[in-house]
Amino acid sequence: MAKSPTSRVDKLLSSMGYGSRNEIARMAKAGGITLDGAAIMDVAKRIPVTPDLPARLKVNGEVLDPLVGLVILLNKPLGMTCSHKEAGALVYDILPDRWRWRDPAISTIGRLDKQTSGLLLLTDDGGLLHRVISPKRHVKKTYRAKLARPLDGTEGDLFASGLLMLEGEDKPLAPAELEVVTQTEALLSVTEGRYHQVRRMFAATGNHVEELHRERLGGLLLPDGLRSGQWKVLSENEIALILQ
Repeated sequence: MAKSPTSRVDKLLSSMGYGSRNEIARMAKAGGITLDGAAIMDVAKRIPVTPDLPARLKVNGEVLDPLVGLVILLNKPLGMTCSHKEAGALVYDILPDRWRWRDPAISTIGRLDKQTSGLLLLTDDGGLLHRVISPKRHVKKTYRAKLARPLDGTEGDLFASGLLMLEGEDKPLAPAELEVVTQTEALLSVTEGRYHQVRRMFAATGNHVEELHRERLGGLLLPDGLRSGQWKVLSENEIALILQ
């Protein structure tokens, strides 16, 4: 059986955003870091980084944050930007402040524009991020669109044809699935992530998207009980659903 990797306590906690190594050393001297209930005074101590570590290692009495490899599901509110740097409200503002300093950094898996709400994933797992957004994976994304005008009945065949060309582009869209909910509401599932794709698809039919909400990514559904602005860390089984 392969041995678990080990890490110095100060290096581990610093990479998780708990502070600089000097700050963590001071925290330890004050008795603020414990492993299995015993204080760690020497932050140069190497400890095994095992899956159960977050439950065993406490910082100022609180269990450790999730280790590297976390995937967060956020019900993104309207008006927030999927960016680290832009002005205004950012999706990262919803997460614990110290997570801004994690290394590897937490990034969104793809983006939702400022006026789109719903299922947004964030992760520090670069490999997973690239697998999900890779065009070769064809990960399906399902959006609920509320429209300014009634559907005319031709949209489903057009979107499914693989022939629709968006304005300013020279490559047709991959086939997409439309499910009509009402005359002015529909679910649209796409496997690409072109700029403002869903809005531009309906615009190509002479309609306008007034509200847009992402409900599904791959096999992962936005939970009914997760309100706007709330988030959760996904389990391994839930992560597996993304690429199902």
